[in-house]
Amino acid sequence: MSSAASSLPYEWQIALRQVRGAGAGGNRFIAFISRVSMLGIALGVAALIVLLSVVNGFQVEVRDRMLGLVPHITLVQRGGVFSSWQQTAALVRQSSADAAVAPAVLAEGLLGRGEQLRGAALRGIDPALEGAVSPVVRALPVLLLQQLQAGSMNVLLGAELARALKVKAGDPITLVRAGTGAAPRMTALRVAGTFNAGHFEFDNTLALLHWQDAATLFDLAGINAVQVQLPQALDAPQLARALQSQLGYDVAVRDWTQVNRTWFESVQLQRRMLALILTLIVAVAAFNLVSTLVMTVTDKRGDIAILRTLGASPRSIMAIFMVQGLLAGLVGTAGGVLLGLGVALNLDVLVPALERALGQRLLSPSVYLIDHLPSLPLASDVVPVALVSLALSLAATLYPSWRASRLQPAQALRDE
Repeated sequence: MSSAASSLPYEWQIALRQVRGAGAGGNRFIAFISRVSMLGIALGVAALIVLLSVVNGFQVEVRDRMLGLVPHITLVQRGGVFSSWQQTAALVRQSSADAAVAPAVLAEGLLGRGEQLRGAALRGIDPALEGAVSPVVRALPVLLLQQLQAGSMNVLLGAELARALKVKAGDPITLVRAGTGAAPRMTALRVAGTFNAGHFEFDNTLALLHWQDAATLFDLAGINAVQVQLPQALDAPQLARALQSQLGYDVAVRDWTQVNRTWFESVQLQRRMLALILTLIVAVAAFNLVSTLVMTVTDKRGDIAILRTLGASPRSIMAIFMVQGLLAGLVGTAGGVLLGLGVALNLDVLVPALERALGQRLLSPSVYLIDHLPSLPLASDVVPVALVSLALSLAATLYPSWRASRLQPAQALRDE
């Protein structure tokens, strides 16, 4: 035994020998069960860390890609257009001096080519201003944006929408929209190019054109939406509430958290439920320590009786087995944290390798909105997981330790 270990209280020294399997009286089965318990804790903790890291990464990845085309705040004039969108923009800048503002015309219609027909969300933009509120548009080639001239009836399609319509740059498409009578109205447009936001929902539905063309197509006298981009996306809900109180009911103010609110809420619900399920798995593994310690107490009845006759108090006997269980939980938890972080930080390598081995994709972008498995381990997740695992391990030691402390030396030695 090392000098550091020999300086510890004797309860800790005995517990350390028990965890290492030394002095186990040759009972290898109990040592095996103890190692299986530690392995179960490690696997449960690792699974929980990987799960939470994937959920974090998934949420951040989808949010960032969504914010590539969704402004932090969108102000929409109900049933009409802004009399002066510049005045509304000035009001926004009074509330947030660093806000970027751009006008837009928002509408919906059907885009068709031959027998293909798809629903589309049309966004009329000012090519010179849109980049300030849309990172995806800002990253587009200047020559491509210059094709969105007023009166050109050129349109940029999301990559998935263009693929569904089987069109490419230069091809004509037809916009179908509601008319004043029973018959719909149809207008020819020309595909100027495509964009890829990396978010399936937008790539599959969004079409960009000049705002004046959009206003002409939908019989609007001007701008019906104002888009706002802030330095910090998390400031949007508070500013949106302030703007709503200033602008009144005539203007609908929506922040980015409301655009896909159902999706965000479902992700949080899934996160909580999956975390609960995997925590129960950790609990089952931790409470395997109960059977390990019960068997150890039974196997060590004679040794416990000798310690009692030598002057060890019931409290010291209880401490020995509590420390033994806690050390086993600590080893399992530490191993689980290392394993979980190792997997979570290398998912970008492990998942493609698994896909190649299975010969199929694990993530379909049409279902999961992204085409890879992101991972973002956070200390705010890892630390609580480790603490919960240790707490469950400690709780699992209480009953066996108490039973050991209640053992009567005379009765135990007589049975021996």
